[in-house]
Amino acid sequence: MVALDGDTGAPGAGARGGTGTDTEGERYANTRAGTGHHLSTPRLVAICVVVIVAVTTGSIGYVVACAAVFAVGLRSTWVFVLAMCLGCGGVVRGDQSRAALEPNVLGAFSGWVRVVDDPQSYPGATRTIVQVGDERFEIWTRGRARQLRAQEWRGGEWVAMQGVRTRLTDERAGRVAWQHVVGEFEVEWASDVRSVGGLSIASNRVRAMIERAGATLPHDDGALFRGLVVGDDRDQPRAMIQRFRASGLSHLTAVSGQNVSFLLAAAGPVLRRLRPAARWTVTVGLIIWFVMLTRFEPSIVRAGVMAGLSATAFVLGRERSSIRILTVAVLGLVLVDPLLVLSVGFWLSVGATAGVSGVGPWIATRLARLRGMRLFALPLGVTLGAQLGVAIPSVLVFGRLPLVSIPANLLAVPVAGAVMLYGLPAALLAGSVPQVATVVMFPARLGTRWVDTVAMIGARLEPGPHAQIVGWVLVLIVLVVLLRISRNTADTHGDLPSDR
Repeated sequence: MVALDGDTGAPGAGARGGTGTDTEGERYANTRAGTGHHLSTPRLVAICVVVIVAVTTGSIGYVVACAAVFAVGLRSTWVFVLAMCLGCGGVVRGDQSRAALEPNVLGAFSGWVRVVDDPQSYPGATRTIVQVGDERFEIWTRGRARQLRAQEWRGGEWVAMQGVRTRLTDERAGRVAWQHVVGEFEVEWASDVRSVGGLSIASNRVRAMIERAGATLPHDDGALFRGLVVGDDRDQPRAMIQRFRASGLSHLTAVSGQNVSFLLAAAGPVLRRLRPAARWTVTVGLIIWFVMLTRFEPSIVRAGVMAGLSATAFVLGRERSSIRILTVAVLGLVLVDPLLVLSVGFWLSVGATAGVSGVGPWIATRLARLRGMRLFALPLGVTLGAQLGVAIPSVLVFGRLPLVSIPANLLAVPVAGAVMLYGLPAALLAGSVPQVATVVMFPARLGTRWVDTVAMIGARLEPGPHAQIVGWVLVLIVLVVLLRISRNTADTHGDLPSDR
């Protein structure tokens, strides 16, 4: 659910940390500064909001009103002009994307279709998205024998099929629009499977090695391991999914910027030895490979674009403000693919990243002024920032924001991060050399068991809806009081600037 991203530092190997990753304090300083740019951070954010309104509503009137409000508030005619230009482009792109959801051809089909993503298991059925010509259709496979056959398919493969393409109901069409699905494909028979394209074959082989490594872990730990490393949650039992949601830890099994950061941190020793141009090329190549490996989920696409922008800014010697990079990434992505605005996962990822990069360091800096809080200030600030960032989409879509998510994240995220960092190279070794798999995967086994145990306990301790609301109110009151005490301390001692 929540993506506790650490993806705004430059994944491109550089000074300070070896991989060019900014500290939380530097991110906050960059965000606060917003200087050195003709288009300041507040103006850039305002333009991004206008474009989001444009692609979501498809209304020029909303675009004009929104752009005018921001232009007056920020006292900038340029904001109005640029927001109007990009907003009008957003209206056109949004209309084009929605029109493309209307299927061009329905009826019988016989031939080759491309599997877009790995099949997803549900109770009693398996769902697969396939591309027929230029359009995407979803396939629902039922019956044990047929499901086992469908579950062998992998993203990027081509399958010979015969069936009938039908229209979706309006309710179903709205739910799957963000995946560009235009209809349902009712399969009559499916036969040959072939792999085409070196990158698809390579990514499927890597995923197969990760699956073999995960299979050495007992019970459901293997499924959780694959979710932590590459976001593969296909085999996670319903009970595991529910307890991770109830404890506010489901973001750990959705790949995001944290996974990208750990990948590039692992590659840091090699990247640091390269010249800037080669370093940038290898960094971007790694990002693209990992995005393909994790099947182009909205959260990882957002994280990949941010990482690429950060790496580019690092090579060019430009400011790498987290909020600016996030804003540019969102602005570009919704113009390229306006249907992303319909993805809950995309907005949870964006909200969490904004909270971690902007709000989290701000809270952490102030909590660190208090006696006895310095050690816990950063993890607590980042966790609170992430929860605040996802509060609106979580409550609107899921109707809840788990109260236990604060302690659960503090306990689970560091261990899950270690599993992510260690897991990919360990899985590649274990999947290639089965003789050492048990030994190599033992640390990952301990880590996944810890994370799952935290989720179990958190789900059991999560209070009911009314107590949850009261709990969050108390948390906010305590936070406000602590921030107020911190501000008074800073004003009294003069050790940090006040917020006036």
